[in-house]
Amino acid sequence: MAIYLSGETSSAAAKQLDDLTPRQIVEELDKYVVGQTAAKKAVAVALRNRIRRQKLPPEIAQDVLPKNILMIGATGIGKTEIARRLARLANSPFVKIEASKFTEVGYVGRDVESMVRELADTAVDMTKQRAFEEVLPRAEQNVEEKLLDILFPPSNLSYTTQYDVEDHELEEKPQSRTREKLREQLRSGDLDERVIDIDTQDRSNATIDFVGGQGMEEMGVNLRDMFGNLFPTKTVRRKMKVSEAKVALLRDEQEALVDMEQIQRQALEKTQSSGIIFLDEIDKIAGRESRGNPDVSREGVQRDLLPIVEGTNVNTKYGMVNTEHILFIAAGAFHVSKPTDLIPELQGRFPIRVELEALTTDDLKRILTQPKNSLIKQYQALLSTEGIDLEFTSDAVDRLADMTAEINRSTENIGARRLHTLLEKLLEEISFAGGELTEKHQIIDAAYVDEHLSTLIKDQNLRQYIL
Repeated sequence: MAIYLSGETSSAAAKQLDDLTPRQIVEELDKYVVGQTAAKKAVAVALRNRIRRQKLPPEIAQDVLPKNILMIGATGIGKTEIARRLARLANSPFVKIEASKFTEVGYVGRDVESMVRELADTAVDMTKQRAFEEVLPRAEQNVEEKLLDILFPPSNLSYTTQYDVEDHELEEKPQSRTREKLREQLRSGDLDERVIDIDTQDRSNATIDFVGGQGMEEMGVNLRDMFGNLFPTKTVRRKMKVSEAKVALLRDEQEALVDMEQIQRQALEKTQSSGIIFLDEIDKIAGRESRGNPDVSREGVQRDLLPIVEGTNVNTKYGMVNTEHILFIAAGAFHVSKPTDLIPELQGRFPIRVELEALTTDDLKRILTQPKNSLIKQYQALLSTEGIDLEFTSDAVDRLADMTAEINRSTENIGARRLHTLLEKLLEEISFAGGELTEKHQIIDAAYVDEHLSTLIKDQNLRQYIL
């Protein structure tokens, strides 16, 4: 699952990443993740070491390898969120992969090299988006001129002699005024509903997906890329509104103004130097099998992961990617197995181990209110779109946190994810009525929480299915 992460840490974006100390990186992570100071320190140091490495001479930098991190802790306590926020902060290509999806070489399924190819795809998307933003002003100007040519075609296409020059100059003035008037209307949006004919690129690419074969299960090949000029770009004439034509023509112009070969080269460099791969559920492949087991070997998957984590060259459709300086962050609950059940070689490739703490009742209270986009703020924003002012009292927050902690103790501990279930059940009636509510100011207090959730908490059989 490749995830493109756009920048959400606006305050950090204002600062240069080179200027962020580990302490400041932890402060940025604190805005989104509650607690887990040890894990935040570990990833902050790992990110800062990348910046330090970039300032070293090439002969030394080549030998400075990232210190991969193994996070140990139950589900729902922030392992994945810390890695995701770190990637956003660093503006790095990031891929989250479930290790349990991989199969050993020789079995049908995904091989471990696919995660590097997905990381390269993500890096190309990020680099292309940045290049598009750089050429956006010029592309918008070109689109405006093209639309004006369609709305008011130039009339000076006929042959003129030297005797017609004076008459021609007199005719140009009213045409120029008309064009400028149309330009003002186009910019103000007065012409957005007018339907015009435009020529746009045909984006229906013919591709072949290779199924089977080591390293080829996801190598979709674009025939146009493979055969080049044998498949020239085809344009299609379409009828659409001016507002829609702006979007279609803008994409064509941006693609025409950027150099895709340069983008791919930059993306491969970014993948190799600053890519982050998050290996979730690594505890599911931990363990030593007895000989003769006919099932897919978990130890075999570990052996396949080992060269990727150590550093090897992986073939992608953009070129070879060296994984030596990619940062790997592995995470697992390790309820049944333990980190020492991993093969020794793989253990040695994750030198930094961080055990995340279980969430306390105070942590759950802070999760509800403290993060920049906390759960309560999300629900308030959603319902405000229909004119509903949702207010949570402090005793309601305390009661929700107590209930969550109690259920996590008496049933499976799923951490902060239990808050999602309780809040959704708590606000079910308000969300269902929505804008139909006559009372727009809704107050959620402890009594309201008890009224709507106490039955579920007391009924042990019922909560196993609902909570």
